[in-house]
Amino acid sequence: MVAERVQKVLARVGVGSRREIENWIRQGRVSINGSAAVLGSTVDDSDSIRIDQQLVRIRRAQRAVLRVVLYHKPVGEICSRNDPGGRPTVFENLPRLRSARWVSVGRLDVNSQGLLLFTTDGDLADRLMHPSSRIEREYRCRIQGEPDRDAIRQLSEGIRLDGQVSRFERIRHQGGRGANRWYEVVVREGRYREIRRMWSAVGCRVNRLIRTRYGDLVLPRSLKAGQLRELDRAEVKALLRSVDVSHSGRRSTDSSV
Repeated sequence: MVAERVQKVLARVGVGSRREIENWIRQGRVSINGSAAVLGSTVDDSDSIRIDQQLVRIRRAQRAVLRVVLYHKPVGEICSRNDPGGRPTVFENLPRLRSARWVSVGRLDVNSQGLLLFTTDGDLADRLMHPSSRIEREYRCRIQGEPDRDAIRQLSEGIRLDGQVSRFERIRHQGGRGANRWYEVVVREGRYREIRRMWSAVGCRVNRLIRTRYGDLVLPRSLKAGQLRELDRAEVKALLRSVDVSHSGRRSTDSSV
């Protein structure tokens, strides 16, 4: 293996997303040959890498199968690996892995449900989440309130949140009467509680939020909350192509769960 940055190597073998690993490096949790890693540290096959004193077996992980699962997250589950409060996490329902671990492609808050992607390739996860990929995320929102034409215009043209402009690429009314109305909306980034905050900015409150699509992957109607489906080989290849990622040296799975 040609020397590469440690966060890139660890992300590629599914230890975590590159952003997660960079945070671990800053926190002093990653070491190379017994010394603390720094951002910019490089490694090759001869180096010993540890996270929280646990050895990472890079060669074995590189031979692992690339896997991607589509999970229907229910309301009430959190997207962290562990919760001090004992709440259930999305990772508890994923298939067990021997030589890699699942990396989530973005998050949904505890009160939201719908499509979540997980992969064993942190590089792929990073590319799918990065704003430059411009991948569409589609949601169904049930809102409390009656947005007028001006509110819809603001949501479509853009609302400033934390110094950045957020906008719905598409917004479509899907029915409902009185105080509760359904809308389908599309965004291209996954900022913190972005959709709820946008609706709040025009005087409406989201009381139900369901992600139904991520890029070309659609949440199947038959997939109940808490269930998952593993992508087949053709779907994984299409996903890699969509973000221009090559995955040399590792195989994609054609099994399903």
